[in-house]
Parts: sequence; C-alpha cells; structure tokens
Amino acid sequence: MLEVLIKAFSFFFIIVIGYLLKKYGVLQRSDSVALSKIMMNLTLPAAVITGFASFTVDHSLLILVLIGFVCNIILLYAGYLIARKRDNDTKVFFMINTPGYNIGCFTLPYVQSFLGPVGIVATCLFDAGNSVICTGGSYVAAANATGNSTGLKNTFKRLFSSIPFDVYIILLVAALCGFHLPSQVTILTSIIGNANPFLAMLIIGMMLEINIYRAQLNNVYRVLAMRYGAGALFSTLFYFYTPLPLEIRQVLAVAVFAPLSSLAPIFTARGSKLGAVSSFTGSISVFISIIIITTLLTAMKV
Repeated sequence: MLEVLIKAFSFFFIIVIGYLLKKYGVLQRSDSVALSKIMMNLTLPAAVITGFASFTVDHSLLILVLIGFVCNIILLYAGYLIARKRDNDTKVFFMINTPGYNIGCFTLPYVQSFLGPVGIVATCLFDAGNSVICTGGSYVAAANATGNSTGLKNTFKRLFSSIPFDVYIILLVAALCGFHLPSQVTILTSIIGNANPFLAMLIIGMMLEINIYRAQLNNVYRVLAMRYGAGALFSTLFYFYTPLPLEIRQVLAVAVFAPLSSLAPIFTARGSKLGAVSSFTGSISVFISIIIITTLLTAMKV
C-alpha cells in the first residue's frame, strides 16, 4: 500500500513540477508540443512494444477493443442527448468532451508502473477501441450533428496516422500470428519506454490550465458528472460482473476513470468557440482522475 501511495505521489509531484516550470518561464506551454511528439512517436510506442514482448495470445482479450469502443459510444450518445436542443457550440463541446479517455498520456504510465506487462497489453487493447473515437470519431459525429460533416475519410486518415495506434495494430496482428520481437529489441525499447511515465506526467503539468470560465462552469460540471458517473458504473460492472482475469478487471476498473483525451481541446476548438473551456475541463479531470485512480490502486493492493 505504501509503495502505491509513494508512486502516486511521485506522479502528482512530476505534474506539479511541469506546471511550475511553465508558470515561472523555465519552459513554455508550447514546449509541451515538442515533448508530446517525442512521447507519442518514441517513448509511448517503446513502452507498448515492451509490454507486448511477453504477451501470450488470448483471443478472449480481443473483447477489450470492443469494450473500449462501446464505452465511448455510450458517452458520445449521452453527450448528444444532453445537448441536442442547445446551440451548435455547446453540442460540439458535449459530444467531443463527454467521450474519449486519455490512455496513452495518463492511464498507460500508471498501469506501466503498477500493473506490469499484462496490464500494459490490456490497456493498449482497450485504447485501440478508444482511439477510434478520440482521434476523430467524436469530431465527425459532432460535425454531423451540427450540419458540418467532414466525412469518414478524414477520420480514418487521422486514425491511421497515429503511430501509437499503428503500433497497437501491428503488434496485435504479430502476436496473433505467433511472432515475437527478439530480446535485443525489447532491451532497447524497455530503456526508452521507462521514460514514458515521467515524460507523460511532465507534459500534463505543462498543459494544465487553471483559469475559471464562470459562464461555462455548469457545462464543465455536467460533462465531468457524466464521465465520472459512467466511470463508476462501468468500473463496478467490469470489476465485479465480468469473467475476465483479475489483472484485466483491474485495468478496466482504472481505465474508465481516465481524464479527457488530450486531443479533445483541439477538436473542440476546430468545431466551436469553446476550445479553452475544453482545456479547463481536461485540467480539472486530471486532478479528479489522480485521486480516483490512486484510491482504486491502493484498494487493489491492500
């Protein structure tokens, strides 16, 4: 239990360091863009490759891809229902910010540190379904709901231009075909991948926005209430009522409490005037998720 709390505090401390480095001008918020590229294109794929190195194919685990997708669809539809009679900006805000889990930058580093290789693979499978919505699916749905459709072509183009997603798919297909990378490769990827938790938490700290948008607080509250209310329902269902192995149930119980996707503010700004509100909502969700996930991991380790 003490080890869990120390690790969780370390993550929180790194986030604080990132925020303070930005606040006092040592680093700029724009620097997080460059660091994000390093993480998304190097440390995160390396962590995924290392996690898959010891993955024994279990076809039943493929259901995690479907679970990740269905959880997002439920939240996407909930966002649509609550905003269907509101103005277009509000529709876009709810439909993009209600679904979507920040798995790569937030949940995977936690899992990497607490739940080991099996947890990494399970998280990646969940994120494969989640990514369909995060990388453009919610934006396309919101565009359709507001009469500004961009078509499915752009969604798939964005989806498959994501290196972590491509790595998920390639490694999954390779594992299903019985192919595993040689140990010499995973030694290298493990060294690079070990930097992923630190880099991810530092970036989150650099991107935090603490500005209060009073006129939009009600919308922020409703999005967060829907996300974490659904998270509590999903977590209970997956942990207590599915026949999956314990480690997999632990991953699912944690993953559904992930904060907003880091892409949500970008897509929100593209489709509405509420991009800054999305950034604020995402920042608040980080703090909530830290508390909930740390509590869950502590309880699991007792």
